[in-house]
Amino acid sequence: MTAGVRAALLAGGEGRRMGRLGTGRLKPLVPFGGACRLIDFSLANARASGLDRVLLLSQYAERQLMDDLRRTWWRPGFRVHFGPYDAAYRDGPPAELEPFAGPPERGTADALIRKAPYLFEPDVTEVLVQHADHVYRFDYGPMIAAHRAGGAALTVSYQRIERRYVHLFGMVEFDADDRLVSFVEKPVEPTSDLVFAAFCVFDAKVLHRYLELLDGTGWQHDISRDVIPAMLAAGEEIRGHEVPGYWADIGTVERYHRAHLALVDDPPSMPVDAMPWVVAPTVGRRLVPAAPGIGRSVVPDDLVNDGELDDCVVFPGARVGAGAVVRRSILLPGAVVPPGACLDSAIVLEDGTVQPVDTLSTQDVVR
Repeated sequence: MTAGVRAALLAGGEGRRMGRLGTGRLKPLVPFGGACRLIDFSLANARASGLDRVLLLSQYAERQLMDDLRRTWWRPGFRVHFGPYDAAYRDGPPAELEPFAGPPERGTADALIRKAPYLFEPDVTEVLVQHADHVYRFDYGPMIAAHRAGGAALTVSYQRIERRYVHLFGMVEFDADDRLVSFVEKPVEPTSDLVFAAFCVFDAKVLHRYLELLDGTGWQHDISRDVIPAMLAAGEEIRGHEVPGYWADIGTVERYHRAHLALVDDPPSMPVDAMPWVVAPTVGRRLVPAAPGIGRSVVPDDLVNDGELDDCVVFPGARVGAGAVVRRSILLPGAVVPPGACLDSAIVLEDGTVQPVDTLSTQDVVR
C-alpha cells in the first residue's frame, strides 16, 4: 500500500518559543510524555504505516539531529534517510562532514527544494509531508489509499477543534464532497472550526511542478502559505482526510504543558503504551491512578519518590526528595526535586532548572 510513497520529515525547528526547554537542543528532540521526544511520533507513525524510510529535511544544527537519529532510528526495516549525508552515515556517525552546497533554505517549501534529488526519485509517486513537533498516533495507510482512489493532487489532514483556537493554525473548509474550498493560514476571524493537521499527501509530479513554478517568484517559501494556496487557486483536486483521536501541535511552553496534563486526564489523551518508547526504552512506565505519594500521574518504574506527586508526567531517572510537593508538572530525564521543594505547573529540566509554564523565564535550580 505504501510502495511509491516517499515520507519527508520537516525537522528544522529551533524551538525559540520553548524557553529553557529549547536551549542546547533542537525542538524535535524536546522530551515528551515520559517516553520519547517530539520527533519520535512522526517516525513511529511512518514505521507503523509500513514505510521503510523517512527523508530528513533539516538544516539548522543538522549534524546534532543526524547523530541522534542514527543512534535511535537506524534499524533493520526502517531508518531515516539523510539525503546527501546518507552514505557517510552508513557505518556510523562520520568524523567530519562536508557542508552541503544546496540552495538557501528560508521555509518549508525550500526544505523540499533543497532535498529534491532525494525526494523526487523515479519510483516515487506520492510524497507524504510530516512535521517533527506534533503529538499524535496515526496510520497513514488509509489516507494514502483514499488519496489514490480519488485521483487527488493533494490530500490534507484536518481536525475539528474549538473555534477560539483556530487562529493559531491553518483553517480549512470543504464542500459536501470533501473537496478543499478554502485554506487560510492563521485567520484573524475564523469562519470554520476545522484546521490543517499539518501532514499531507501530494502527488509527486504535481508537487514538483508547483515547486518549480513558485521558485524564484515573490513568495514566502512556505507549503501552507504558497504551495497549497497556489494549487487551490489553480483548481487542483484537493481532498481532506479527517484525523480522529488526539492530535496536538507543540509550539509553545504552554501547549507543551497542556499536552502533558492531557496525558493524565481521565481518560488520558493517549495511553502510555501508545507512545514511542525511545527514552530509556527498557524502563517500564505506567499511568498510576493513585498510590502512596502519587496522585494520578505517569511515572517510570525507576522513580525514587520520597515526596508527593499529583497530575505529573515523570521521565526515567527522576527523583523527588523528602517532603517535596510537585503538582501539574513534568520532570525530565534525571531531574531532581530537592527535599521540601514545592512546585506547581512547572517543568524541571535535567539539570534541576525550573521552567515555569506561565512565563518564558527560568528560575535557579530549586533548593
